[in-house]
Amino acid sequence: MAAEGRLAPPPRPTFPLKMAARKGRRPDRSAPARRCPECSEIPGGRGEEEVVAVRRRRRRRRRAARSHGRAPLPGTLRAVAAAGAEPDPRGARCGRAEGHSPPPQALAAPGAAPSPPPLGLPPRAERGRMTELQSALLLRRQLAELNKNPVEGFSAGLIDDNDLYRWEVLIIGPPDTLYEGGVFKAHLTFPKDYPLRPPKMKFITEIWHPNVDKNGDVCISILHEPGEDKYGYEKPEERWLPIHTVETIMISVISMLADPNGDSPANVDAAKEWREDRNGEFKRKVARCVRKSQETAFE
Repeated sequence: MAAEGRLAPPPRPTFPLKMAARKGRRPDRSAPARRCPECSEIPGGRGEEEVVAVRRRRRRRRRAARSHGRAPLPGTLRAVAAAGAEPDPRGARCGRAEGHSPPPQALAAPGAAPSPPPLGLPPRAERGRMTELQSALLLRRQLAELNKNPVEGFSAGLIDDNDLYRWEVLIIGPPDTLYEGGVFKAHLTFPKDYPLRPPKMKFITEIWHPNVDKNGDVCISILHEPGEDKYGYEKPEERWLPIHTVETIMISVISMLADPNGDSPANVDAAKEWREDRNGEFKRKVARCVRKSQETAFE
């Protein structure tokens, strides 16, 4: 009677194995193991039951490692982060520890041609050689243009035919100025990364000018390094820009001779005389420089 009143045992679950594993129930091993579409195309691919079992074992090992204070599994993101290293995506995905993944050459087929280098910027030394080559080509082109189409007020050439980065220029004193009639010789020294940075200009002929120091170095905005002026006197567009050429530099220098800038002088004594005694001591010193330049112009 007791046996008749006892309830019949519930039927065994027939829902999919993945759902059974998710709910913690024992999957029905009598059902055929299913394969995912990708694995079914590969001979010897793992069935779904085997994949679930592998995942379950991995979870148990991680829980055991956390509970017993052991180090995490090698190759996992936790293990790499704990060691203070950058995670290896392929190592974390396939279970290899960082540094144990085979190099790309080992994965290539025997006898295969080596893969080309990745696209991107060349090494720093190679970039330096490329910049220097481009700079030399640009200077050669500008020199040829000035020789073909001379600009009134100055002439330019190379100090040494084998060195494109050192030029010599002759500047004719602009008319209707104190420098009229003078022939002033100067040198231009270009950096290897021209036109990214400006050249240096130095008068070889003695000249008395507020914007030329006593050593002959020219100090004007167009020859100052590009960017902001830390003293706030010049705007960035007034300083050097890569669009400038030798012609624009020389035009600015000729304009400087005609109209000195006394606000930021390189020669303080000349600037003071230009402001306070322009037609006196300043004029006499400039006239002496003009006569001397005429005497030594073609030496």
